[in-house]
Amino acid sequence: MTRFNSRRKKKGASFPFYLIIVLLLAGAGGYVFLTFFEGEKPLIVGNDLPAYIGKKTNVTLTISDARSGLRSTQIAIIQNGKEKNLLTKDFPRKQKDGSGGTAKDEISLDIDTKALKLKEGEAVIHVVATDYSLRGFMKGNSTELFHKVTIDTKPPKVSIIHSERYIKPGGAGIVIYSVDDTVKHGIMLNNKYHPGFPLTDGSDSKYIAYIALPYSAEKISQAHVFAKDISGNQTIKPFAPILNNPKHKKDTIYVGDGFLSKKIPEFEEYYPEMEGDMLQKYLYSNRVIRKSNNQTIHDHCLSPEQKQLWEGRFVRMAGSGKSGFADHRTYFYKGKAIDKQVHLGMDIASTRHAEVKAAGTGKVVFSDYLGIYGNMVMLDHGQGVFSLYSHLSQINVSLDDMLKKGDVLGNSGTSGMAGGDHLHFSMLVNGIFVDPKEWWDQHWIDVTIDGPMADAKF
Repeated sequence: MTRFNSRRKKKGASFPFYLIIVLLLAGAGGYVFLTFFEGEKPLIVGNDLPAYIGKKTNVTLTISDARSGLRSTQIAIIQNGKEKNLLTKDFPRKQKDGSGGTAKDEISLDIDTKALKLKEGEAVIHVVATDYSLRGFMKGNSTELFHKVTIDTKPPKVSIIHSERYIKPGGAGIVIYSVDDTVKHGIMLNNKYHPGFPLTDGSDSKYIAYIALPYSAEKISQAHVFAKDISGNQTIKPFAPILNNPKHKKDTIYVGDGFLSKKIPEFEEYYPEMEGDMLQKYLYSNRVIRKSNNQTIHDHCLSPEQKQLWEGRFVRMAGSGKSGFADHRTYFYKGKAIDKQVHLGMDIASTRHAEVKAAGTGKVVFSDYLGIYGNMVMLDHGQGVFSLYSHLSQINVSLDDMLKKGDVLGNSGTSGMAGGDHLHFSMLVNGIFVDPKEWWDQHWIDVTIDGPMADAKF
């Protein structure tokens, strides 16, 4: 009886050991199976694949496999039953223990329709990605992507109806053109983009673009109309304006301690980062803050109203002109030249706190304090044309208000970098400061803008 119980006890004690061995073998086999025979297919992501293919179009794809790793990728384009290879890529095998390998690949390639002899019309981009799984008799898991495209290599048609013949640094003008089948078009003038807008309501082919040259332009190195379609095809039509060089006035500004003691506290309130003595803070305001303010003004000109809101010449405030556009100023302190800047507007002095009126119909896009400009209002007159009113003692309008020509928007003053009560008035075209005298002149409006527009509408 005792011997029997002893045998049973030994046999029973050995059972868990064999069971553990079996489970370990099963587990190892499961790991091997899950690692080498996994069934997860590669992932192909082509969210930015184009719908149209032009003469040469870039295609980007992300292909990944986080389990057994990528084995190969093939990309082809199919048209009229014929498949033309674009890319074949093989990846190194994973390590024996299942580690390593390529988990993700970013692909960027150009489709050259001429080299591939593709024809206008429909085609299909075909992508195949395979991994290193031993599934499918060691062929691995595969994923396919079929993406329909349209081959379009014909560039847009562009015709110049009117282009500016003469333009000066700080001057403005227009270009009128017709274009079809585009997603972007406009004028490039000395590497500055000037957008085109419909010439009339409902116009789907004729466009007008206001153009301008900075006051510092020394030559015209680039002047053309461009049009780009959805396939990336582009047409460029040059025009050849003649540059008239004006003579800029030189001006002298004397900065005294009384002026500094009056102005610097105002700037310290808005720009606490200023350091140094009164003169150093003045120079910081006249240089760094001025540059930042002009960038802010430029940025407010980037999204203009699509329609022309103004009509006729812009109205000049009554009063005497104190400083002109593009005057080259030298600043003196205690008999020593300390700075040089260019005045980008017209200063007009009338009575103290004189009413300031909108020079033309427009929408308020800025109504606040802005550094050297002080209390300032900007109006968007549509299609890239803007006017600016600064050094105001009072602002009577709010953002997005619509003003008619002659509506009072504030009162003249001495806010910002102003020594005496006056209005600083500026005109801008697509963020470029231009000479207001042109826009005050009805003859210039008739010859440069209204006349060519009337002729182009027929």
